[in-house]
Amino acid sequence: MALGFLDRSHSIAPPNWSRWLIPPAALSVHLAIGQVYAWSVFKPPLEETLGLSGTQSALPFQLGIVMLGLSAAFGGTLVERNGPRWAMFVSMTCFSSGFLISALGVAASQYWLVVLGYGVVGGVGLGIGYISPVSTLIKWFPDRPGMATGIAIMGFGGGALIASPWSNQMLESFGSTTGGIATTFLVHGLVYAVFMSMGVLLVRVPPEGWRPRGWQPTAGNGNKMITTASVSARNAIRTPQFWLLWVILCFNVTAGIGILEKASPMITEFFRDTATPVGAAAAAGFVGLLSLTNMLGRFVWSSTSDLIGRRNIYRIYLGVGAGLYLVIALTGDTSKIVFVLAAMVILSFYGGGFATVPAYLKDLFGTYQVGAIHGRLLTAWSTAGILGPLIVNAIADSQEAAGKQGPALYTTSLYIMMALLIAGFVANELVRPVHPRFHEPAGDGSAVPEKEAR
Repeated sequence: MALGFLDRSHSIAPPNWSRWLIPPAALSVHLAIGQVYAWSVFKPPLEETLGLSGTQSALPFQLGIVMLGLSAAFGGTLVERNGPRWAMFVSMTCFSSGFLISALGVAASQYWLVVLGYGVVGGVGLGIGYISPVSTLIKWFPDRPGMATGIAIMGFGGGALIASPWSNQMLESFGSTTGGIATTFLVHGLVYAVFMSMGVLLVRVPPEGWRPRGWQPTAGNGNKMITTASVSARNAIRTPQFWLLWVILCFNVTAGIGILEKASPMITEFFRDTATPVGAAAAAGFVGLLSLTNMLGRFVWSSTSDLIGRRNIYRIYLGVGAGLYLVIALTGDTSKIVFVLAAMVILSFYGGGFATVPAYLKDLFGTYQVGAIHGRLLTAWSTAGILGPLIVNAIADSQEAAGKQGPALYTTSLYIMMALLIAGFVANELVRPVHPRFHEPAGDGSAVPEKEAR
């Protein structure tokens, strides 16, 4: 009975179902799994109670991001085949179970259980949950795919804005002891299970052949970059377009996450020798501001892409982003306002790049297996999640060892990020419509969206 409820065939929307119920269903999942950006709240109490180093306490987060990319890549086709309700249920089960296993691990002072629970089991929930609503939203909003995916993926960027103060409050209430941390993890697991179940119950797929009233599919009203054909996930990874988008996403994320991961110490170091240095509270406020622009950029820029086109919006992300890195490098510690504003815009491009890429994939490959293709593309995120912090931290450490300080710690990294964005800009210019030899036979792919690629 329960398994039948999760089947795609039992989640087909009845007549007159409002498509505007689908974004809230997607948000219920993305706002929950977006908690991963608030993991740093648990680092200090875990280090103190379990005697961990900073590197050890970061392991669940790092492993979770890696598992996000891997599970999205390998589970994408299953998500397409089994439907969004099944995918959201799997995500809910894994993500919530990850917290429950972590609670047991802290209570028993077995940190490996925290790594296993939050990093591995919870990480699978992150990946499946991240891609679970994407193809469904695009099918419900073929007229505004950028806006639709932007709403959901905005939730992932904003999840930490809810989770961070909530987690802090619980740690204050329960205490930063072994028992208090375990109780906090337990509450997280139970509450997120209830919250995400709303998405499981609410999500629907459109009936076969459904279209928005008055909308007719066309090849982008003359835009050759938008196809009405279908490309399977298996064929998509054989196209140069997929790998160009992989490079674009990887380099855009690398550039953004380089600032995001190092934001607090970076602004502190930049202005340490000025008349008005940046204190800890101001640095924390700067981090919160970047999180806000990351979240808002996911909706604003992806919605804008519906108006000006996906390739044009990535020209802005990559071209203007490179220019802003140059501005930060050249102005150094001469202006806090320039530094903060430039960083805010760069982080809005970082978020916008995440939210726009599903619509870019839809334009190039159609809606047939766009969720599975998106899952494979997210391996670029896993790569960037390692590459960005590695570049910034390794260079800063080497510069500090050489006796340098202030902006000099980061200038080389800024120029590297600028070069990566320029390379991404070139890759974006090389994107062309997918060759028809990769298309599914007419009436095949688009007619049976859940079907495995042959």
